[in-house]
Amino acid sequence: MGAPPLLLAAGVVVALLALIPLGYVVTYTAIIGPVDLWHLVVRPRILELLGNTVSIALACMGACAVLGVGLAALVERTDLPGKRVWHGLLVAPLAIPAFVNGYAWVSLDRSVHGFWGAFLVITLSYYPLVYLPVVASLRGLDPALEESAWSLGHSRWRSFRSVVVPQLRPALLGGVLLVGLHLLAEFGALALLRFPTFTTAIYDQYGSTFNGQAATAMAGVLVLLCLLLLLADLRLRGQRHYSRVGQGAARRAVPARLGRARWPSVGVVGLVVLLALGVPSYSLLHWLWVGTSTEFPLGELSAAAATTVLLAAAGAVVTTMAAVPVVWLAVRHRGRLSTLVERCTYIANALPGIVVGLALVVASLRLVPIVYQTALLLVVAYAILFLPRAVVTVRAGLEQAPLVLDHVAHSLGAGPVETARRVTLPLIAPSLGAGAALVFLAVSTELTATLMLSPIGTHTLATEFWSASSELRYGAAAPYALLLVAISVPATLLLMRQERLQP
Repeated sequence: MGAPPLLLAAGVVVALLALIPLGYVVTYTAIIGPVDLWHLVVRPRILELLGNTVSIALACMGACAVLGVGLAALVERTDLPGKRVWHGLLVAPLAIPAFVNGYAWVSLDRSVHGFWGAFLVITLSYYPLVYLPVVASLRGLDPALEESAWSLGHSRWRSFRSVVVPQLRPALLGGVLLVGLHLLAEFGALALLRFPTFTTAIYDQYGSTFNGQAATAMAGVLVLLCLLLLLADLRLRGQRHYSRVGQGAARRAVPARLGRARWPSVGVVGLVVLLALGVPSYSLLHWLWVGTSTEFPLGELSAAAATTVLLAAAGAVVTTMAAVPVVWLAVRHRGRLSTLVERCTYIANALPGIVVGLALVVASLRLVPIVYQTALLLVVAYAILFLPRAVVTVRAGLEQAPLVLDHVAHSLGAGPVETARRVTLPLIAPSLGAGAALVFLAVSTELTATLMLSPIGTHTLATEFWSASSELRYGAAAPYALLLVAISVPATLLLMRQERLQP
């Protein structure tokens, strides 16, 4: 059955909105011309940036996948002591932005830089994007599946590998995709860690020499990398369905006994928490105490905090609402068009905020000048940048919402809208909340698009922190970083308290 026209129209509108930055890059790339473009792209510097970007992306995606799945398995499938506490601590790094984490490590030890410094900081900052959905999927699986494998003589490890891991595919691939897309667009942490990638180079080009042609050429390469990443995800995801009728056995799986590995496992989890949470917490408190530039301008702090919360809340609501028709098309009305609509929403996430900002500046001035330098345009930028966070999370929930329940509702006379309101939306409500929380966290820490598009006189905690830290005033930056962490805590707690993100 074809997609309802209104649903299809809504999905296409969202996709077209998300493609504005791509249109900007393609248009200005065409203006450059093939000859000049070739000379701009085929340069030793571009090859160096390509190697740096691809190597750090692949390394961190792999590390986050291993760390996310391994930690999730320890917490959900073993008798690890203090699992509830460890779960909270493993999710908590979501409240610490990557650039704050980079600031923490660099300000304490200047030797933390380059590839290995970036690999350490980015992995510690982004692994919860894989850990959370994998934990949610593990909690939603029917333990009878594993028990059937045990009855056939399979060991716990073989059962986990052959029965459980395939069921984690949507959550794992979605989390890894988010890590990869965020890495392609990451600026703050990589700039602090002095590891040049396309994003930092684009910012330098626009910020220092305003070399639009070179920056646009590099943005075009980023778009190609994003497309390759999306194609790889699409190929690995395949066309499998993961929903089931009913909730299965209403109990948790029997935890595996760690035995002699019990305390070494506690040590591994504790080390991750120490590096991801302990180091940045100590660094912020250290600079508050000893920093010569430390000050507490209460008026500026409170104004920046209020602005950050309002913008993040607006961005979270708008982005999650925009994700719903896209996901509904991709899951409930599978086809080439629905897949294309969903994939289009990922493109801009790989572009730096400065490119998205420039695209919206040009589009708004030419099409709707009244929205230029308004909060509305800034919220639209947030929606374009962070739509994949909502799409991935909401899709993970809708994938496991049984389609047969929709059919039952239709057979009882309920129309599509009533079925969605009374049956499907309540089932995916945890996913909607989780998606909004993830977007809230992302918006509250966004830098470059906020600097470019915010109305005159608007300051957020992220922009104030960046202003101070880039001038090496670590003490002055610390209060803004702490407030940034504080307002991220409620969204992080919402994610932690979700018994599961999927029904």
